[in-house]
Amino acid sequence: MDGGFMPSRRGGAAVGMLDELPAIEAGAVVALRLACAPMSDPARRDFSRLPGGRAAIDALCQMADVCATFGRRPLMHHALTCRCLGGDEACLAQIVAAVLAGDRDDAMALACLMARADLAPVLVSHAERAGVALSRMAAAPAHETDHGAGAATLH
Repeated sequence: MDGGFMPSRRGGAAVGMLDELPAIEAGAVVALRLACAPMSDPARRDFSRLPGGRAAIDALCQMADVCATFGRRPLMHHALTCRCLGGDEACLAQIVAAVLAGDRDDAMALACLMARADLAPVLVSHAERAGVALSRMAAAPAHETDHGAGAATLH
């Protein structure tokens, strides 16, 4: 240890695995990661084409912006292909899940962990939009979410 300043990576600590989350929460984490990816990223473009995909990314991007500007510390996230679930990612996913379940008080309490208390309603509002968009994606028929598959030839 050289005695120099080490930035906190506390919010990036793995707290679980992405595949252990319910669909909406996992979608929120993926949308957050994509919101932090370059606009030209093919995965971001593909996700945006899904029903509710663009709205989910936009809402999580706005949540990330609030956290970046008014957060208690820098927002941490894992790489798109990482199977781990980071602490900050888990918290944002729980805000989305809580507000979608109608637990606005819980969502507000969780939002206060991420940003100043006066910005909690803003985070919850963005989380609500993300939750609605992700619900739309989860409810879409398979043919609406499978853009890569054409008609299969049987013979």
